[in-house]
Amino acid sequence: MQLAFAPELERFRADAADWLEARLAGPFAQLRGLHNHVERIAERRLWEQELGAGRWSCIAWPAAFGGRDASLAQQVVFAEEYARIGAPARIGHLGVELTGPTLLEFGTADQQRRFLPDIAQGNAIWCQGYSEPNAGSDLANVRTRAWIEGGKYRIEGQKIWTSMGMIADWCFAVCRTQPGSAGPKGLSFLLVNMHQPGVTVRPIRQMTGEAEFAEVFFDGAVAEIADRVGEDGEGWKVAMGLLGFERGASTLAQQMHFRTELDQIIAAARENGKARDPMIRQKLAQAHIGLKIMRYNALRMLASAEGGAPAPEGYTYKLYWSQWHRDLGELAMDVLGQAGETGNADGGFPPLQNMYLMSRADTIYAGTNQIQRNIIAERALGLPREPRG
Repeated sequence: MQLAFAPELERFRADAADWLEARLAGPFAQLRGLHNHVERIAERRLWEQELGAGRWSCIAWPAAFGGRDASLAQQVVFAEEYARIGAPARIGHLGVELTGPTLLEFGTADQQRRFLPDIAQGNAIWCQGYSEPNAGSDLANVRTRAWIEGGKYRIEGQKIWTSMGMIADWCFAVCRTQPGSAGPKGLSFLLVNMHQPGVTVRPIRQMTGEAEFAEVFFDGAVAEIADRVGEDGEGWKVAMGLLGFERGASTLAQQMHFRTELDQIIAAARENGKARDPMIRQKLAQAHIGLKIMRYNALRMLASAEGGAPAPEGYTYKLYWSQWHRDLGELAMDVLGQAGETGNADGGFPPLQNMYLMSRADTIYAGTNQIQRNIIAERALGLPREPRG
């Protein structure tokens, strides 16, 4: 993929930047720089709708469903401009980046017609019903069960660490629909309305004081048979296909946010004199080099995907960035020193302290580093599993 940015691509960049700047310097100025998912939810729902109205919400999607049929280069440019201008973290990202592409790949024409426009227009927020108390990295161990009763699936079970669970309108949930099945067999991928009896959502308070996650209890909730994606018992294929969409052009926006955090650490080091410490300077240089490596590998990964070939580089991405970002959090504390040990008067934390606390989970969620290494060994390198017993 050539990113020398031809004139028409630079025009696209200018259009995107102008549109974003006009709104984030005007009616949505209060959202600029928000990188969590807990503040100003009502206004951020309006922001999702504003993106949808401008057809900037899901630019990679077909125009028929609210997108722009954007090329991969255009997606990269928009992701970079979105991060560069300080636009808020998307509360609709699970719908845009995961649900939508999954329905485009595996969904029926009816499902695409009913669900995609609301996602594109910012009218529906989605959450992910994968992890359970005993099925985190071992996703195939899910025990939430569903069975057909009265022409619908009835669901019993619990999901945990559900990002956006408190504000979501819909959930895509992996449930065991074939009694006696085990592992990846017998699972189904269901789309579940969160606004119904039988759904209870409880926020999970993090050590930052925020609650971006929730546990979700299904106690007789229902899902329409028409809202099952794929065949009954074949949900594992859909669930794994969905995970492949996590490593798209949005990775470039993530890296722009990392760049901002590194710049903040450098500014703090200059202000408090730590920049004169040769060990701190070396760590800052290593963080800068690591971020450059991350960017070039992401571009290589995206270029492979654009050509239609599998991108083995994608298997390493989460392992690399999670370790790098956790180290960056520790570097922030090295730079801040004692000043990093205190929070705000309201019980919250300044940005760098908050980043450090949040980064402790990077190597755990979405598959621990140990699981990531297993995936690299088995899927990317084709190594055999060691027999158990």
